[in-house]
Amino acid sequence: MTTIVTDNCKDCRYTDCVAVCPVECFHYDDQMLYIDPEVCIDCSACLPECPVEAIYEEDDLPEDKYEWIEINAEKSKVLPVITDTMDPLPGADERKAALGF
Repeated sequence: MTTIVTDNCKDCRYTDCVAVCPVECFHYDDQMLYIDPEVCIDCSACLPECPVEAIYEEDDLPEDKYEWIEINAEKSKVLPVITDTMDPLPGADERKAALGF
């Protein structure tokens, strides 16, 4: 099993989750984060850190989010690793509010 980042992360890119990850499984682009399923140790430390509830255990992933399993696997192969926190994207707080958090 692995942990999956979903579309709630898009246009927010809060990196609180990266700070608690014991391995270097997070990758990023200009919109969001992704998790490399081959590196993730399924410790779940990142789940409670996400302020927009974008991260799920694969077993708990809602059916309408299944596409994110493959997206994380593909994107993590070609994007840089992130090991330090960075500022959220401009407009992240507005997106967070729009998502209901």
